[in-house]
Amino acid sequence: MIEVDSRGRRCPLPIIDLARAMPGVKVGEVVRVLADDPAAANDIPAWCRMKGQEYLGSPEADAYEVRKVK
Repeated sequence: MIEVDSRGRRCPLPIIDLARAMPGVKVGEVVRVLADDPAAANDIPAWCRMKGQEYLGSPEADAYEVRKVK
């Protein structure tokens, strides 16, 4: 699992961090984004829908998991 630490960064920076990490991620791998900005709870699933990636949910507070599907 790849981890992107965006704690302390406000919207839209967690999304930008996630997008920048994706080219280095293999299809099927999971990226965990650590983000304490409350907007991330809506922004990360929305980004996944727009980019065709799979949002796996938030397994713990301030953590969001995304699987690269394409």
